[in-house]
Amino acid sequence: MRKTNQTQLTAMAFVLLSATAGGAWAQAVSKQITPPLVAQAAAAAPAAATAAPVSKATPQTVDAILAVVNTDVITQQELAKRMGDVVQRMKAQNIELPPVAELQKQLLERMILERAEVQLAKENGLSVDDVMLDRAIGRIAEQNKLSMGDFQKQLAVDKIPYPAFREEIRQEMLLQRLREREVDNKIQISESEVDNYIAADSSNKQNAQELDLAQILVRVPENATAEQIAQRSKRAEEAMQQIKSGGNFAAVAAAFSDASDALTGGDMGWRSQDRLPSLYVEAVANLAPGQVSAILKSANGFHIVKLINKRAAASVPKDTAAPVQQTHVRHILIKVTPTVTAAEARRRLVDLKERLDNNAAKFEDLAKQYSNDLSASKGGDLGWVYPGDTVPEFERAMDALKPGQVSEPIESPFGYHLIQVVERKTNDVSKERQRLAARMAIRERKTEEATNEWLRQLRDRTYVEYRNDDH
Repeated sequence: MRKTNQTQLTAMAFVLLSATAGGAWAQAVSKQITPPLVAQAAAAAPAAATAAPVSKATPQTVDAILAVVNTDVITQQELAKRMGDVVQRMKAQNIELPPVAELQKQLLERMILERAEVQLAKENGLSVDDVMLDRAIGRIAEQNKLSMGDFQKQLAVDKIPYPAFREEIRQEMLLQRLREREVDNKIQISESEVDNYIAADSSNKQNAQELDLAQILVRVPENATAEQIAQRSKRAEEAMQQIKSGGNFAAVAAAFSDASDALTGGDMGWRSQDRLPSLYVEAVANLAPGQVSAILKSANGFHIVKLINKRAAASVPKDTAAPVQQTHVRHILIKVTPTVTAAEARRRLVDLKERLDNNAAKFEDLAKQYSNDLSASKGGDLGWVYPGDTVPEFERAMDALKPGQVSEPIESPFGYHLIQVVERKTNDVSKERQRLAARMAIRERKTEEATNEWLRQLRDRTYVEYRNDDH
């Protein structure tokens, strides 16, 4: 069996559980590599072990507060632990380390933003229950071709405590749900945008390319003063100067970038041009692989982009889409919450199913009364869906139903569902699929830009008090 190391586990967690743009999934809890800033705090424990007994009445400093974030705090020990995790991961991925002091500042800022996000999620009543968490971790184990028992053993070999791994995954799932609520669900795409995208895509088909980019983002606060803009511009210029002086782009990104991919060297991965900000596409249009753009300015701040490589996009022959089966479906969703357990959610749906089987109620009426999602107002109607439009658990149950039939309670990452298939059709939907693909590409591009803007606004309205002279 192929050994699954710490880096692979972390990467797999990210692939399976992230969405856009946000944090690093399942950061490994490993041997701490203590940086100079926090060495004193980390050294306190062994020193205390050899010291003479101290009276219980004598106060002892075991940790220190680095920053107050609204009503919460970040301590030296927390930063030391995070520093050790990140340094080990960067080394495992062969990413050149930036100066320790710069990396510490970057990590502290990242922890501040994460703490603010977690606080906002809790204020909005969001949570990730153990059932959803265990299912997500199960998918990670499955993708690594390991049973849960073997997966936990592998974590132990890699010195990653399983309880800490679970809580890291739980937090990242929580932040993903928050971003879906605050960003994804608010993005609107007009039909004219889809029309313009398709027209532009058709004219550029012959020269379509995929780009492998890395980025550095120096974020500018919302409603920034001239002085603040000048300070952030200077920071971008410092990053550019290091790159021009031969500095490694990945190390400079880790030290300077405010983007969520900073600690992976700013690597954005391979993307088609239509899934990248137009600012980036235009900036690298005349660059050769390995070259770096000039400093770019946008509403979010200052950007530096490196073209790592480029290739021709895979071509899809026109009008060759095979007929696709569509399903008109509706559902009743009961979410699992701190006040509604999984057993309770399932029991409620069993009762509703019994009423439907006895013709004591109509599906749409029960959906309006009991369903916990936005489709409730439409009687649970999700419209026509294509294969892949819903999560696998939902799709498998849906595909097994005949028109008019209602499923048993089905569990998915969203909660428990009763599913009813209204009707099905199979058509040549090449044009319709083309519009759907265009809509998805526009949404992906808008989501990244909107997420960066939302994070900037969240950071600006977060109260932060530094307890360290360096800040």
